[in-house]
Amino acid sequence: MWIAELSRRTDVPVATIKYYLREGLLPPGEAVGATRSRYDEAHVRRLRLIRALVESGGLSLARVRGVLAEVDEESRELHEVLGAAHGALIPDDLVATPESRLRVDDLVADRSWLVYSESRDRLLLAAALDALEKVGYHLDDELLETYASAATEIADAEVSHLPTDDRQRTVEATVLLTALGGPVLLALRRLAQQNASAHRYGTSHLPG
Repeated sequence: MWIAELSRRTDVPVATIKYYLREGLLPPGEAVGATRSRYDEAHVRRLRLIRALVESGGLSLARVRGVLAEVDEESRELHEVLGAAHGALIPDDLVATPESRLRVDDLVADRSWLVYSESRDRLLLAAALDALEKVGYHLDDELLETYASAATEIADAEVSHLPTDDRQRTVEATVLLTALGGPVLLALRRLAQQNASAHRYGTSHLPG
């Protein structure tokens, strides 16, 4: 396809596509002349990934570049690449108390999760626990375990739905789920909370 069709398929302006090409975020197409190139489905997927990370994920182009570098990594095992892609989505300025970090480490060990010791998601969880503590809410072990059990079930389902026929598509799908799947889970959680609240507090009708 030509660049105009690529633009129509992805809703990304031609000028923006050319900018991504110049910046190396989008690989060049197949040259068929001095000024024309053809593009394929891989370019469509890459543009949709970039657009999702920038527009919905709120990432800067510099951070998008880091995520794409992990997506394109071919020298490491797929599991390592997926972990690195997760890490690239996490802010660099996170800090957490030693107490919360130890609590996260204990949780991972108790559940026998196969997680890298340097995984930045450990820090992300510890920082989230600290944020709750700062506003006077202690997330107790029972509720944390409930979250962990639900997360295990969700993660198992997500991984089982990843494509298996194409390494690149597997990593891309993982990044999209990580970056954009959060709002889906958040909305479902809030809907479920409304339902649980209605049952607990005896709401007999739903407002219009």
